[in-house]
Amino acid sequence: MPTPSLAALPIRRLTPRDLTACADLSEDRGWPREEHKWQFLLTAGRGYGIDDPDGGLVSACVVTEYGPRERPELGAIGMVLVAERHARRGIGRRFMRHIVDSMGTTPLTLHATPNGRPLYEELGFKVTGRAEMLRGYFTPGPSVPSIATRAATAEDLSTIVRLDEEVFGADRTHIVARLPAFADQLRVAEENGRIIGYTGAWPNMDTHVVGPLIARDTETAKALIASLAAHTDRPLRTDIDVRHEELLAWAKEHGLASVAFNSVMTYGISELPGDWTRRFAPLTVAAG
Repeated sequence: MPTPSLAALPIRRLTPRDLTACADLSEDRGWPREEHKWQFLLTAGRGYGIDDPDGGLVSACVVTEYGPRERPELGAIGMVLVAERHARRGIGRRFMRHIVDSMGTTPLTLHATPNGRPLYEELGFKVTGRAEMLRGYFTPGPSVPSIATRAATAEDLSTIVRLDEEVFGADRTHIVARLPAFADQLRVAEENGRIIGYTGAWPNMDTHVVGPLIARDTETAKALIASLAAHTDRPLRTDIDVRHEELLAWAKEHGLASVAFNSVMTYGISELPGDWTRRFAPLTVAAG
C-alpha cells in the first residue's frame, strides 16, 4: 500500500513542458527516452501525472481521444509508467482508477504488456486482440510490388483523413494533420488515381516506426512497407494485428523479427470500432 504522503499526492494534467520529466521517467523504467513520441502525444492527447516531492514524476500516462471533442467516441491510454522507486506500492492502481473514472462513459482501449495486463483486468479491461511487434532491417525480395506508391502531398490530406476515419472507426483529424511534421515519410498507395492506403515512418531512437498502416488489402500493405524501407537506412519497427497472418509472415521473410506481443484491451466496448481487415498497424500502441 502507498504511504499516506504518496496517496495524497494530486494527479495533474501534463503539458509539453513536462517532456523532459516524462522522458526521464521512461528511462527510469528501462524504456527508451522517446522524446519525439512524448512530444507528439503530449500535444495531440492529454497527459496526466503525479509530481514527486523530491523532483521528477511519480507516474505518468497519456490519453488520446477520437471523435467529436465534446463527446469522444474512443479514448486510447498509453505510456503508463510508475517510477521504479515507487513501484509495487499501489500508485499505478490508484492512478489508473483515476484515469478511467475521469473518462466517464467514453469507451477505452490500450495495449498491455504481460506485466501490465493483470492490473488492467482488475480495472475491468478485457482482452479483445493481440499485436506482434516486429523489428529489423527490411530486405527487398526479387519481386517488385505491383501496386503504385508515392510520397503524399498536401492535397492528399483530406482524402487520407476520410479514408482513415472509415477504417479506424472514429475521426482522427488531429492525428493525421500532425503526421507531415511528425513523420519522416508519409506515403500513399494508388490505383487508377484513387488512394487505397497510406502509411508513415516516424523516427524513434535508431528506428523508423511504421504506422499508421491502413491499406485496402495485404498486397497494398506490403507495397507501402516496401516503399518506406526503400527510403530509409534505419531498421523498421511496427506493431501488426496478429490476424494479419500473411503480412506478418511476409515481413519476417524480409528481415523483420518478432520482438514482443501485446494484448489489445478494451473497456466499455466488446471490440474496437472500424474495419480491422484494412487496419494493419497503429501509429503507435500508445495512441491505440
